[in-house]
Amino acid sequence: MARKPGSTILQEELYPSGAGSARAEIHGLSEHDSDMDARLVDLDVNEESPFLRGQKRVSARRSSLPKKTANRLLWAIAATVALCVAGLGAAALYHYGEHSWRFRVESSDNIEITGMQNVTKAQIMEVLGADIGRNIFFIPLAQQKAQLEQIPWVESASVMRFVPNRLTVQIHERTPIAFARVGPRMSLIDAGGTLMELTPKHKYSFPVILGMNPGEPLSTRAPRMKAYSEMVRELDSGGARYSQDLSEVDLSDLEDVKVRVNDPAGDVGVHLGSSDYLRRYKIYVTHAQGWRQQFQKLESVDLRYDNQIIVNPDIERTVKTMALNPAAAKMAAAAGVKPAALLTRVGPNERAVPKPAFELSQKKLETKTQAAGAKKAAEGIKRKKVTAKAVRATAGAKKAASAAKNKASSFPKKVASGGEKPSPAIARSQTSQASQ
Repeated sequence: MARKPGSTILQEELYPSGAGSARAEIHGLSEHDSDMDARLVDLDVNEESPFLRGQKRVSARRSSLPKKTANRLLWAIAATVALCVAGLGAAALYHYGEHSWRFRVESSDNIEITGMQNVTKAQIMEVLGADIGRNIFFIPLAQQKAQLEQIPWVESASVMRFVPNRLTVQIHERTPIAFARVGPRMSLIDAGGTLMELTPKHKYSFPVILGMNPGEPLSTRAPRMKAYSEMVRELDSGGARYSQDLSEVDLSDLEDVKVRVNDPAGDVGVHLGSSDYLRRYKIYVTHAQGWRQQFQKLESVDLRYDNQIIVNPDIERTVKTMALNPAAAKMAAAAGVKPAALLTRVGPNERAVPKPAFELSQKKLETKTQAAGAKKAAEGIKRKKVTAKAVRATAGAKKAASAAKNKASSFPKKVASGGEKPSPAIARSQTSQASQ
């Protein structure tokens, strides 16, 4: 439709006659259909509005990949690049840490040790000494921990590394609860049966445990130490601390735990059985003085049975204990072992062999043997010389005697042959000798 010149647009031009009649009809509809017809009218107006311009369609070029897939691909590429960069950085850092002098343990000053009381630093450095000069990142911590726990005094250990070049070692030591006499040696022992060497740093007031054998496993010692711990706990439960009176505890037979009481009037062996230790020990404490007055000597008491007490049951038995060497006895006394536990007891029919004041090594013994042999050889030579002199002296005496006899027998011949005539007394003596 051509647009007329002028500034005013007539209603007829805006709404044609067909559209006006349609609009009049729409106003004449009932109220029931008003809503639906209003929507239809709006659609007609929109379709025939002269102010609406035709929309030109723009052709869109579609991608071969969906947009969501493309985004995921971009994220994957970015992540790969980031991982490559991180890997290169880690490789460079590893190479630096492996070859840099900053991460090398220079000396023992870079090793910090805590928790040592009885363990010496020399024992620790026997394990960790090989790590000096090594890169801290290449020290096998688990292996070093296992080796440290092989030291008898060490119950547990931990080894930690701190950048750049420092190691920290924490030691947790075992707790001894008694002395243990194993063969000719005296050691300390813990609740699990592990033996530890005596140290001069501490002095203890423990009894000595007998019945332990060298080389036996911990599974054998553990039940014995359990019985010992139970006995000590019972004896000390009343507050009297009777375990302080014990010098020895024999655990060779768990059905008959025997203790030796360190009594001022003389040590006494007491059989306590396998249970009810406190009640039985109180029987001994109550009647010990009366038994000493009744018997000439109180050696031992058997309290295992409920209805009877046997005094001196071990007096005829032979008790043998391997003697401690002098060095072990001296160290044990310094550690607090009671003197009664250091004695070597023998049976009534055996003589006590005195301990040597010193011991000779094999080399000294061989030297002394050679010297004794040389001395014997010299004595033999001297004896031979004396014997030869005696033989020569005897032969000379025999010759002198025979010469004198020959001379005496020649006197009558001289007289008969016209020699000097002897005096009458000499003549009579010569005549009597000749007749004999």
